[in-house]
Amino acid sequence: MRDLGVGFGYLMKGQRWVAQHGRQYGWGLLPGLITLVLYAAALVSLALWGIDLVGWATPFADDWSSPWPGLFRGFLTALLFALALLLSVVTFTAVTLLIGDPFYESLSEQVDISECGHAPESGLPLWRDLWISARDSLRIVVRALVWGVLLFALGFIPVVGQTVVPVIGFCVTGFFLAEELSAVAMQRRGVELRERLALLRSRKRLAWGFGTPLAVAFLVPFVAVFLMPGAVAGATLMARDLLGENGSDGDGSRHGVGGQDDDAATPRISRT
Repeated sequence: MRDLGVGFGYLMKGQRWVAQHGRQYGWGLLPGLITLVLYAAALVSLALWGIDLVGWATPFADDWSSPWPGLFRGFLTALLFALALLLSVVTFTAVTLLIGDPFYESLSEQVDISECGHAPESGLPLWRDLWISARDSLRIVVRALVWGVLLFALGFIPVVGQTVVPVIGFCVTGFFLAEELSAVAMQRRGVELRERLALLRSRKRLAWGFGTPLAVAFLVPFVAVFLMPGAVAGATLMARDLLGENGSDGDGSRHGVGGQDDDAATPRISRT
């Protein structure tokens, strides 16, 4: 149970770090704002026309006696919106990280530098880093979709579907959030997706303690935007813990990645 508190502690430490580094925080807000506008438009559209979509998908209910068609379709519309909301929480981070990759890479590097004086580098060009990030994010989204469909189906179970299933959903979402956010730091260290997942599975409570509060907070409009920079900073600290770098020189030697030179503080957005 200790890891639950440790994970939450990294989330809080990340928020404190960006509060003390206003410039990094300001740049880190931009990708979240862009993604928020896109997702808000999609959810509003679903709220306005979701009932029409459900009606089109359930023509067999047209012959039912009143009020059953309306109740049935209203229930399905609510479930569809809940599923979309759950998936938006999971994919929001992936899309925001993809849009803001150069900004968050720079922020993560600065956290490493503040911890040990330098930051590991992947040694890859920016386009290659973006490709790997997009590929891994897609893989995580597919996994999240599978879990989302499963939880959506379990939501039909009386009582359990309205109590236990939402809790499981937040834990699953929190785990994926922890993976996506820590990937910013781990990718620079050459840690592949499979190994990242294995590391987090070996300390699930740490991932839950970090990611589950975020999953809950991200349900509140605009909160995700303001928490994202601190979440990236906290995930970098958590990644150092998972890789055994806390309390060491943090040179990334565990994965054969060398440290940076003195110009490591240069933001990656300056690369071409």
